Amino acid sequence: MNNDSKSPASNAHEYSVSELAFSLKRTVEDTFGRVRVRGELGRVVIAKSGHMYVDIKDDKAVIASIMWKGSVSRLPVRPEEGMEVVVEGKLTTYPGRSQYQLVIDKLEPAGVGALMALLEKRKKMLAAEGLFSDEHKQELPYLPQTIGVITSPTGAVIRDILHRVEDRFPVRVLVWPVLVQGDKAAAQISGAITGFNNYNETDSLPRPDIIIVARGGGSIEDLWCFNEENVVRAAFASEIPIISAVGHETDWTLIDYVADHRAPTPTAAAEIAVPVRAELMDTVEDFGLRLKRGLARNVERKKLGFAAAKLPRLDAVLAAPRQRFDLVVGRLLPSLDIGRKAHASNLRAVAARLRPDALTRDITRKSEVLNNLSREVFLSMGRSLQQSRDRLDGAGKLLNAYSYQGVLERGYALVTDADGKVIRKGKPLKPGQSVGLTFTDGKRAAVIDGKPKRHTKKPAQKPKNIQGDLF
Repeated sequence: MNNDSKSPASNAHEYSVSELAFSLKRTVEDTFGRVRVRGELGRVVIAKSGHMYVDIKDDKAVIASIMWKGSVSRLPVRPEEGMEVVVEGKLTTYPGRSQYQLVIDKLEPAGVGALMALLEKRKKMLAAEGLFSDEHKQELPYLPQTIGVITSPTGAVIRDILHRVEDRFPVRVLVWPVLVQGDKAAAQISGAITGFNNYNETDSLPRPDIIIVARGGGSIEDLWCFNEENVVRAAFASEIPIISAVGHETDWTLIDYVADHRAPTPTAAAEIAVPVRAELMDTVEDFGLRLKRGLARNVERKKLGFAAAKLPRLDAVLAAPRQRFDLVVGRLLPSLDIGRKAHASNLRAVAARLRPDALTRDITRKSEVLNNLSREVFLSMGRSLQQSRDRLDGAGKLLNAYSYQGVLERGYALVTDADGKVIRKGKPLKPGQSVGLTFTDGKRAAVIDGKPKRHTKKPAQKPKNIQGDLF
């Protein structure tokens, strides 16, 4: 091998590091230009400058990405690690570190499913910390003097709340204007809740007794600021009871779970916050009437007491009846003793007449009478039974005499047709017809004698011998 020979690459153009790096940069940018990428967010860092540095990855690769401050401020949802997103931007390289990167100008969750998965994950985490427990929820004051409302200063929500409060029970309403959509909305909402709680009460602007956090309806992306962790924790830490009224009745956000009360709509939140003044006035009037009637009854009872004082004393009224009772009791006891002695004397006289020998003779006499009666009863029953037997034997003989079996024993036979029906007359029988004969000792079959009739001129009728035809 010739050591003096030159390598084939020795004729290649020599680049400086910067030339090669920027050449690669131009090549990548010209080749790919603007791209749309779907993946999962890995590392998410928002620098003090406001720029956001993220990694977009799948199971095989990672792309380092950056999003400038202006684009970050327009994000409807704050990006978090693990969120599945779809991004759009420009693919380029960073020569200072010899790496390619994606400059993102648009980032959105990969469908509603990704947001719902993130929402469920955050909900479980906060619930595990006890932020949604009922034991931390506060009672709403029945008649608040001041209501704090956190919402957008424009739109129908604040007007609906103000009108509803004015119609039901006019009280002071303090409005803390905030954004209710976008990346900055969560920070403003949590700051408003904290601000109302830290409010120094003055004569002109008192501290609210209730806070209403309200927003109109929208998609899950529009309402996402009310699912942010800083908003939920600010609501949990609030010493002032909070009513959440975000979206419509079917829209649920995490602030609904941590709030002390949830209203399906902003108008319903105003109805929950204050009672109806007219109903309260009716109630007070009813209580006044009831109090007046009670006082009247009390006065009547006192009048009755004055009248009762004029009545005689109870002891004086009962003195005469008590004396009569004592006299009756004094006469009753000796009479009872005399009656007892008389009954005792009668008892001794009767006992003297009750001797054992007299009782024994009486028992013996009655036993003999009973034995005589028993013998007579047995004899009478025997005679009656024999007479019944004789009558039964006579009835049995008479039954045998009148039964057809008795007739058969005297030499007669019972004639039946093929169906077993008894034939009492011979006229209906036809020559050749089968019949049954029942004798006293069994049954036999027979056939009617003679020839079948032909359809000719009828011969002169002759007397029929039915008895001869049978046999």
